[in-house]
Amino acid sequence: MNTVPAQEVKRRGFAAVDELLEKGDVHVIRNNKPQYVVLTEERYQELVAEAQEAYLSRVRASLEDVKDGRVRKFANTDDLLQALDAEED
Repeated sequence: MNTVPAQEVKRRGFAAVDELLEKGDVHVIRNNKPQYVVLTEERYQELVAEAQEAYLSRVRASLEDVKDGRVRKFANTDDLLQALDAEED
């Protein structure tokens, strides 16, 4: 994990993370804990695209479940909760 202290960023600005970004995402440490992550625009766009694809995949799977009749409908929340409790037993 690439890390840089927040004090170093405050002192040097983004020059403190530029070299580290070549090796990957940079965690900024503040009060001895990772507080921020700095990444390139390209890496950010990759993460956004991956999240979007995962979302679409879940929606497609849900639609397939509906199409194939693998869904149950409940009249109200109490009925749903009872069914969930019954599945745990």
